Amino acid sequence: MKKLLKTLPFLALLIVVTSCSSVRVATDYDKNANFSTYKTFAFFKTGIDKAEINDLDKRRILRAIEAELLAKGFTKSEDPDLLISLFTKANQRVDVYNNSWGYGAWGWGGWGPWGGGFGPGWGWGWNQPSVSTRTEGVLFIDLIDANKKELVWQGMGTGYLTQNMEKKEERIKEFVAEIMAKYPPGMEK
Repeated sequence: MKKLLKTLPFLALLIVVTSCSSVRVATDYDKNANFSTYKTFAFFKTGIDKAEINDLDKRRILRAIEAELLAKGFTKSEDPDLLISLFTKANQRVDVYNNSWGYGAWGWGGWGPWGGGFGPGWGWGWNQPSVSTRTEGVLFIDLIDANKKELVWQGMGTGYLTQNMEKKEERIKEFVAEIMAKYPPGMEK
């Protein structure tokens, strides 16, 4: 039992850490669009300029999108079939973890009928909640039919962001790769 009590906090931390590294993806698309006709792309400057992120992160995202599309056989063009736009949202998430076991937790006994003397015994544990704040980001990638000027596909990735500069570019590439893996519809990996 003691071994289980010692490993529970470690297991909880492991679950939290592994859940933080994933990107949750959702997509929506025009079911009438013929995605096999789209072969070229360009970035939609007007839409990208409105994205509320710093220019360094915009360039990181755009390079990652371009790399994914080129790997899928697309060509960057001045006269594109698809226009690529993006926007972002960020939410602060505050998690409060209650680390006490409450009544019946292992603790120190006291004097009297329940404590039986000074030493280990059962009693009230003390409540020491821990609070963590993380930033959850959402990246939307929009593919717009350049001729019709209509949105034909949208991918959305949600996950936790990092402020660590060494890991930021890797995390952005992960977001974009996970989202673009769902394009074109029906051809997911």
